[in-house]
Amino acid sequence: MPPAPKPEILAAFEAAKGFMPTGEGLALYAAAVEAGRLGLPLLEVGTYCGRSTILLADAAREAGVTALTVDHHRGSEEQQPGWEYHDPQTVDPEIGLMDTLPTFRRTLHEAGLEEHVIALVGRSLQVAKVWNSPLGLVFIDGGHTDEHANADYEGWAPHVAEGGLLVIHDVFPDPEDEFTGQAPYRIYLRALESGAFTEVSATDSLRVLRRTGAGV
Repeated sequence: MPPAPKPEILAAFEAAKGFMPTGEGLALYAAAVEAGRLGLPLLEVGTYCGRSTILLADAAREAGVTALTVDHHRGSEEQQPGWEYHDPQTVDPEIGLMDTLPTFRRTLHEAGLEEHVIALVGRSLQVAKVWNSPLGLVFIDGGHTDEHANADYEGWAPHVAEGGLLVIHDVFPDPEDEFTGQAPYRIYLRALESGAFTEVSATDSLRVLRRTGAGV
């Protein structure tokens, strides 16, 4: 049986604002536990309100490592006003822009996981440019345009350590199944075609790949 989070962690995950289904969350948690054995940090691209961060943080706590999560907290394309995935509660009433950082902090506090997470507030590409340490896991769940998905892949996949895991969310091979575009599917194919990554598992739209070679 794959490792599973404690009931209180799973309950916190399911109660948090976000879009990841429980089945995919359990697969992410199992991958994070495995990657944690490398003794390296676990990093997420695309925090939103911290739903998946709860699982990474708990796995990091168990492994004695740190979880990091990268987001500018202004919302991705499909979360803006007028789009299907917009939540008016995430808008800062004073400036009229989305700000998911307060909700994220509250989510982690309520789950008792604040001290196990470092929130990197900024655009993924900018943060990646100054990052220079190996990572046990990189979870890409950021913007769904080709521009943003490729930037996330090019910025963070090179930092996945040998034997570490690259996890990609919202991979929809069938165009009729996707909801915001197939950019995550295209970077998934790119990772496989690079020869640097080998698929470990697929759970609905979540893909787990292991670094088995050099490059991206």
